[in-house]
Amino acid sequence: MITVMNRISVKPEFAEAFEERFRTRAGLVDQMPGFIRNEVLRPTQEGKPYIVLTYWESREDFERWTNSEQFKQGHARSGSLPREAFNGHSELEVHELFLNSVEGKPA
Repeated sequence: MITVMNRISVKPEFAEAFEERFRTRAGLVDQMPGFIRNEVLRPTQEGKPYIVLTYWESREDFERWTNSEQFKQGHARSGSLPREAFNGHSELEVHELFLNSVEGKPA
């Protein structure tokens, strides 16, 4: 399993609009093979980024998503917020799960 973390720095005056965009998202990723779940984490400290976290069965599944027509359709809505809503570029990180504490054993 992998996680894909996108750190997105949003200016405070655009936070509600950013959150609404996720509340009303197209949901196309939910039907993709290998997709497990999506979480959006709100910062609790001023100036820290939102974190959009997705879980995938494999990196290949994630890459198929990013190369799919559904990805293009889902992200076409990204223009709904102006460029000035964000503080710079988002930062994408991919991690491989090696330990699951819920099960108490290596993943």
